[in-house]
Parts: sequence; C-alpha cells; structure tokens
Amino acid sequence: MSFEYDLIIIGNTPAAIFAAVTATYLNARVALVKHPENINEIIYSSALAETQNIAWTKEVIEVIKEQNSSTSLAALGIDIIHSGGEFCRLPQQGFVVKNRRLSSRTYLIATGSYQANPKLEINYLTPQDIYQKDDLTYLPDNLIIVGGSPQAIELAQTLQKIGKNLTLVVEDNQILPKEEPETSKLLQAKLETEGIKILQNSPLTQAKIIDGKKWVQVGDKAIETDEIIIATSKRKPLITGLNLEGVGVEIGKVGIKVNEKLQTTNPQIYAIGDVTGGYPFLNIAQYEAQIAVKNALFFPLQKTNYNHIPIVIFTEPQIARVGMTEAQAKRRYGDEVFVGEQYFKTNAQAIILDKITGYCKIIVRRNGEILGACIVGEMAGELIGTLALAMSKKMKLKEITNLHFPSPTLSEIIPQTALELQRNLLQQNKTLTNLLETLFIWRRNWKI
Repeated sequence: MSFEYDLIIIGNTPAAIFAAVTATYLNARVALVKHPENINEIIYSSALAETQNIAWTKEVIEVIKEQNSSTSLAALGIDIIHSGGEFCRLPQQGFVVKNRRLSSRTYLIATGSYQANPKLEINYLTPQDIYQKDDLTYLPDNLIIVGGSPQAIELAQTLQKIGKNLTLVVEDNQILPKEEPETSKLLQAKLETEGIKILQNSPLTQAKIIDGKKWVQVGDKAIETDEIIIATSKRKPLITGLNLEGVGVEIGKVGIKVNEKLQTTNPQIYAIGDVTGGYPFLNIAQYEAQIAVKNALFFPLQKTNYNHIPIVIFTEPQIARVGMTEAQAKRRYGDEVFVGEQYFKTNAQAIILDKITGYCKIIVRRNGEILGACIVGEMAGELIGTLALAMSKKMKLKEITNLHFPSPTLSEIIPQTALELQRNLLQQNKTLTNLLETLFIWRRNWKI
C-alpha cells in the first residue's frame, strides 16, 4: 500500500507548525491539520506581563500569526487542512477529514492543552477571557486570582501595575510549587512588597453570591471580592473527537502517554508538547518536535533528554532554570553536590539598571560536572542560555570560569558564580589546599 503523506501533523499550536516546517526541511511530504483553534497562552501572558497593554499584545500575536500564516506554510510545500477530523483504523489506519481519508506511515499529535476549570456555582473569569478583551479597564478593582502557576503570577503582577487590588490564592505551601523554595520565597517577597496578598495552603472549596457580592471559601477563610480569575496549573489534553481509543492510543492522568522516543502506545502515532501533560513551554515542545519528526520519518532511534533544556517564567524578576534543582541533585548524588551562588547586587550592570533583586546559582558534582543552574533576576531568560549550552556540550565548571563577557554586563554574573563555586571546591579539597600552601611557603623561602 502506498501512502499519501510521509507525516500528518494534527494541531494548530506553534509546536505543530514548527514540526511541519522541520519535516519539510527534510524534504518530507507533510499535511498539517490545523484544528482545533488554540490560543498561544505563553506569548499572550509574557507579552502582557511586559507591556500591560492588551491591544499591543494582540498586535504581537497577529505579527507572529502572519509569520506562520497558511500562505507562508503552503509556500513551503505543506498541505494545510482547516478542519477537524479523527483517526480511523479500518481498512487501514488513517485520519479522516470531512469524508476524506488522509494516509501516512506516521502521525504526530500537537494539539496542546487547556486549563481544567473547577465547577463553581457562580461565574468566573479565566486568562483566556481576559486575552479576548481589548483592554483591562473593564475589570473591577478587587480581584482574586486562584492558582500558583506561572500564568497566575504573571497576570497578578500585570493587574497590580494598573492599580488593581490583588489576592493570590495558592493551594500548595508555596507559589510555583515545581520550583526551588528559595526561588519561590524570593518571588513571594517581591509580590508582597508590590501589595499583592498571598494565601498559601488555601484550596478553593466553594464560591457563592451573597447579597449581590461574590464570596469564596479558600482554606478556612471566606473572602469577599468583585471578581474571581481561575489560573491554575491543572490542565487537560486537547484531544476531544480524535478517536484515540479507536487506534490504541492510551491517555494517562495528565495527557497522552508517550515513551522516550515520543511514541504513543500506537508506535505509528507520536505526540509532543503539553498534550502529553508536560510543562506548556514552547521551547520544550520544539525540542520534542525535532526528536519526534526524525523518529517518525526515519528510524525511531532518538530519545529525549531534558537535562539541558531551559525553562523561563516571565515574572518580575524573571525565573530561569536548566537541569536539576539543588534538591534533585542532592537526592541523586548526596555529598558529591556543591552549590555556588552570586547575587545581582554584586553585579555592576544590575546596580546601574537598579535591578539588583535576584541571584545566579550553579550546581555541580565534585568533578566539575554541571548538574543544573537557576537564575532569578533581570534578563534571566536570556542569561540561562549560556549555561544550557554549556550543559549540552558537557562543559565542566572550569570552562565556565574561563568565559570573559563584556563589562559591565549582566552576563558577568555567570563566570563570577562559577569562580565562587570553584573556590568552594578548592577549600573542600584539603589535600590540594595543603599542597598549594606547602608550595608557596617553599617558593617564598627559595633563595634566588
């Protein structure tokens, strides 16, 4: 049997488009089923956090959409299909769109995910509702945002800057529960300094209208508010109507099940991005797209390795991380782990910019292997790339200390942190320390 395409991609996400372009660069014949419509929440959230201007944010989105328009994609040779469809098994596996059966040896699902909203007795808003408006002036003054997710915190800071009174309700014992406690505490202190009230360990249990006012029960507190915004990290895969069960694709608790090669339980069907239940970050989805496309078009030999893939949260200050956290590293390597930190208040450029909140942390093994890094501060998302590249190239700590960035720049904090860490490692090496001390005593007493 012959196939119509080399790869059929289902989804209207940036990851789906990136995968389609990647496949065409390999000279594959590709069909992109652009369904369903999917808002690029990451771009919306980060652009809005930077500008507090929905009109400008929408212009940014339109520019990006134009770069990835159907006309542009079609010019690359991608067949664009603007309609929904579903997988079919008989007589051969395929994807049916409006009674047209598309056939391929392999398929890729990149439909994304959506926020899993709670069922409450009263109406509430979501970030998606806010993004669809033309400005933020329609929102009342007193707001409760439910969630400790990156999106919730970015939105809280955005609304606080335009004069709203914010209460952030967090179910966990810290905001950003997947990040290090040190990072969360620093950001929480910044939020509270800005006037945002934070309630931790406070799950939302009910919401009612009493005497015309909205009330929410969070933990053991009842709070009155003008409006509720739900922005939790709980998400569901966007897979309705795809008939995945009909082709043997299993769904787990958080999304489509995939192996290290990004194959689903049907080895001809791959899945990438947050439809699998991972972080909804575009760079992670693009990395997965490169792996999945090559496996789908050639031999499925490549496996994912997320150790050198950074993530960035566009709060103020920004949070960027790559590799293991300190806790993860110590659980795995114990006393072999060493940590170095340098604060932005010691960086000349940070002082010039008056952006001294934050730090750089590098985590290594005794042999100098870099296990992870975290940067909290101005331009952290740009700075983390240096350490991510170093990890991908398996560079050791000594090579980081030999980097010489222009001065004064924020990037100097990276080799400064590495030097501090190298000093700590030297102090821990008693044999080498004693040897150096002996050497210099001998050198000082050597008669010329």
